[in-house]
Amino acid sequence: MISRDRCGLFAQGAHEGAPQARQVADRFHILQNLREAIQAQLSRAAGSSARPLLPADVDDERAAVISSSPRDKHGGAEHRCLTRMANQRSRQALFDRVRALHREGRSVSDIVRQTRFDRRTIAKWIRADALPQRNGAAPRTSSPRYFEEYLARRWAEGCVRGRRLFQEVKARGYTGSFSNLERLLAKWRNPKRKTPRPALPPLRTPAVDRATGRLISPIVAAALCVKPRGLLTSAQVATVDALKSEWPEFAPMRRLVMRFRGILRSKNTGKLAAWLKDAQQSGLYAMQRFGSTLRRDIDAVRNAITEHWSNGQTEGQINRLKTLKRAMYGRAGPELLHARLLPL
Repeated sequence: MISRDRCGLFAQGAHEGAPQARQVADRFHILQNLREAIQAQLSRAAGSSARPLLPADVDDERAAVISSSPRDKHGGAEHRCLTRMANQRSRQALFDRVRALHREGRSVSDIVRQTRFDRRTIAKWIRADALPQRNGAAPRTSSPRYFEEYLARRWAEGCVRGRRLFQEVKARGYTGSFSNLERLLAKWRNPKRKTPRPALPPLRTPAVDRATGRLISPIVAAALCVKPRGLLTSAQVATVDALKSEWPEFAPMRRLVMRFRGILRSKNTGKLAAWLKDAQQSGLYAMQRFGSTLRRDIDAVRNAITEHWSNGQTEGQINRLKTLKRAMYGRAGPELLHARLLPL
């Protein structure tokens, strides 16, 4: 038996190293993947967060085009575009709020306390007449744009096969996926075939935590979405009710999540197929995406339901090691770190 998380490399390594073993997907990581999928969908809703969620905005030309690849069965490209657009809209709304507070005569310190934003950012926005554009991060080896010059040259030479180009850039250090490379090549194959941006939903009043008066972030909302009602505090129950009333997609997602948690605890895989079908037909990007990843790892997921094995002991030791390491940042050198870790 091999218990592991959902990483594809772990599954591949386990299959190659011990093909006779039964692989069990760790239940904690399955629920963590579900929470992350929910957070991704909630983050694309305009007005869902008081702060921008992405590290950088893409340029207008890239954001305006959605790949129409037939492999994109669950609207992943549309989801990414909606997320970027919602992030830009949220950032613009916050900029307008900062400017309005400044016109009312509020000090920088007062604005920082109200918006919980960095002081330097607030000072820069006060001096600006329009929202400053963010500088995009330099591409890494996991991005095809890092090898765009080489790919463009090979494309001009007549090499248009994605798999061949994938092998060539891998030999040059590319660490990303083939599907990521295909999204770049799809724009070159069909330069005139462009799909306009999807329309953002109307700007709605963000959900507010009644206990603190602060906006509920997608991270908090996703965590509450996967938590059973019996484990919620009274304040969290009120927050969940507020999320159901403000975000229409929250209630159906939570119903599917609770069903899935019940299946994980039931020791019976008979209801899993029906749940996957309902998730696919729900029209919710998070559920569709999560369901598709479960199908690719379905044997390990079934074993997670029927077997008692998990990563609990391993994850506990990893957490212990990280706690020791982080407690020593800026205080001690590698000699003391080695001495503290060695007994473990």
